[in-house]
Amino acid sequence: MFSLAALLPVLSIYILLSPGFAPALVAGGPALVRFLRQVVTNGLPLVFVVNYVSFFLFAFMQRTDRKHRDPAVLVLLDLSIRAVLFIGLHALSYVFSADWFGSFGGSRATSLSVVAPTLARSAFFENISGVYLYATMVSALPLYVSAINQSASLRPLVGLFPQKTGAAVFALLALLLSVVSLTLVAELIAHLQG
Repeated sequence: MFSLAALLPVLSIYILLSPGFAPALVAGGPALVRFLRQVVTNGLPLVFVVNYVSFFLFAFMQRTDRKHRDPAVLVLLDLSIRAVLFIGLHALSYVFSADWFGSFGGSRATSLSVVAPTLARSAFFENISGVYLYATMVSALPLYVSAINQSASLRPLVGLFPQKTGAAVFALLALLLSVVSLTLVAELIAHLQG
């Protein structure tokens, strides 16, 4: 439910911002079927898995026997896992789409060759992968804010901001770092492929 709640608003914004997309979907037919298939077979599973990992890390952080470690480490861990999962799950779903639906001309090689260029542009909301990217960010916010609030090493920096805004500012900066890192990794992979 959380994954759907994170996905639907961002998906709605994407549809509304894409010229001619909403009327094409409302008209139904093959465009709507392909779009829904893409969201159900790629987007929702991807958002679910990334959210699950973030919630798992959040629960792990709350365990009392782990209190001796600085929770800021979990933010770094989540950033790394999020990028690997996002790229890996896209590659996996693209290969499955090639096999199951004949997408990418039915070629696994072609499907894998478009993953990096697609993800390199997702941060700019230029494709539907951008929807999935930003939908996954929602799950990271509770983890990041909580971890940053509990972090002894970040407490002096967080304290520079009024009231409780410091943790939110650092959480948003961490999410920005996540988006930039993913974009740079995808650009590097695309460059190495080309």
